[in-house]
Amino acid sequence: MNIDPRKFISINGIDRRDFLLRGSGLVSAAFLAACNSRGPKAADKLLKYAERKNLVIERKLLRHTSMDVVQAGAHDAGNKLPSYFISRTVPVWDESVRGKWALEVSGLVGNPVRLTIEELQQLPQVSNRVNHYCVEGWTAVETWTGVPFTELARLVRADPQAHYVDFQSFDDDYHESWDIESAMHKQTVVAYGLDGKVLQPAHGAPARVYSPVKLGYKNTKYLTKIVFMPKENGGYWSDEGYEWYGGT
Repeated sequence: MNIDPRKFISINGIDRRDFLLRGSGLVSAAFLAACNSRGPKAADKLLKYAERKNLVIERKLLRHTSMDVVQAGAHDAGNKLPSYFISRTVPVWDESVRGKWALEVSGLVGNPVRLTIEELQQLPQVSNRVNHYCVEGWTAVETWTGVPFTELARLVRADPQAHYVDFQSFDDDYHESWDIESAMHKQTVVAYGLDGKVLQPAHGAPARVYSPVKLGYKNTKYLTKIVFMPKENGGYWSDEGYEWYGGT
């Protein structure tokens, strides 16, 4: 892959809020995750009600217009960026077994496509130096290079009725669905480069979704499919009790 510096778009904007209210009526995703369950059946309806309220509150708080800006003097994580996957070993696309990798973009669209990595790289390209927010509480700075999600949505002619997007992978069928507003954020990209180099398997090669408006576990690696949908359909960690919205 040749990353063309001339195509890079340095995105600047207002500072994101320094904190997000995660208490005062919001259900703690950490609490649910620690239990690894939805709790007693008697509390199930209450939990589902609280989750719906969480979604309403977060969608009001996060208007999807604020731009993530790295603090002055912050250093890039580089090779210290942790690598996470759910397979027993680092997922690697084996062409001898699976054939040539391609990204399928389908669902509620007028022009479904299958893009090879070379075709993906020929689309308009951006490079965003942004923060990575982990649900565990740490933050890292990295530069992600790839195609703006808005460009893919334009290419496939996404239907206005597509209010959600599902990002699917070959990492043991890992997936996470997003609200369309977060997917269409200006800093959301389908990335194939990290810190000016080709994205490596440890961090989601051949391509992954990345946006600073979502916590790390929402940013699906090892992409194979992007599906535009009328309704959300959960996700790997969301189905285990983590917060579905996962906004920052």
